[in-house]
Amino acid sequence: MALADTKLWYWDTGGSGPAVVLLHAASGSALSWSYQQPVFAAAGYRVIAYSRRGYYCSDPAPRERPGTSAQDLAGLADALGLDRFHAVATAAGVSFTLDFAISYPHRLRSMVLACGVGGATDADFVAMMDGVKPPDYMTYPVWFRELAPSYRAANKAGTRRWKDDHERSCTGEISLAYVNEITWAKLEALRVPTLLIAGAADLSAPPPMVRMYAEHIPNSECVTVPEAGHSVYWERPDVFNRLTLEFLAHGAGSS
Repeated sequence: MALADTKLWYWDTGGSGPAVVLLHAASGSALSWSYQQPVFAAAGYRVIAYSRRGYYCSDPAPRERPGTSAQDLAGLADALGLDRFHAVATAAGVSFTLDFAISYPHRLRSMVLACGVGGATDADFVAMMDGVKPPDYMTYPVWFRELAPSYRAANKAGTRRWKDDHERSCTGEISLAYVNEITWAKLEALRVPTLLIAGAADLSAPPPMVRMYAEHIPNSECVTVPEAGHSVYWERPDVFNRLTLEFLAHGAGSS
């Protein structure tokens, strides 16, 4: 998809149902959603995912002109004829979804925000985050940070597939900027129905951090998934899909 200053790779199941746009993690891309695409489409939704700048088949995000994910998402939605849609995001996709929600709240029917730290800059959240991660945290292998020990032990084939998708996903320079500073005050002004999902074994965004977001987003609910890490959508797709579809049908059904 050619936008004003970049090209983004996407897929779209089509159909006349309500649109659901999937926003991937920093470790993934539009390739990440193989467990969600057929299930959500079978439930009657038009399902769309795109790779952000610097990810699989999309243009890079060079530091001199990085662009913003919020504006890219708005441009993609315009090009696809989406007036309003449901946003389903995981990990880093959460912060970009919140940035979009602050700028374009009228365009969202609902948000599902899984395993994301969300980018909040308020002192209480920053202090909690500093206490969770050691200084060298980002030097740990990405599979160690993203997948729970239970999953790695029980599903070696799934772990290999996740690693393969990760290696194919991150392809270019990545330095996307935000349109907004994400603060509790801005989130408290939102009126978008929101489901937050936490993984009980998430090293990057443990449940107390996700619950803190729920405390500041009106009209939200929060669920913790046992024996899941930072990639609930991949590790427990049965639970993730059920929670998301139930929320879209009921919690966000009238939006």
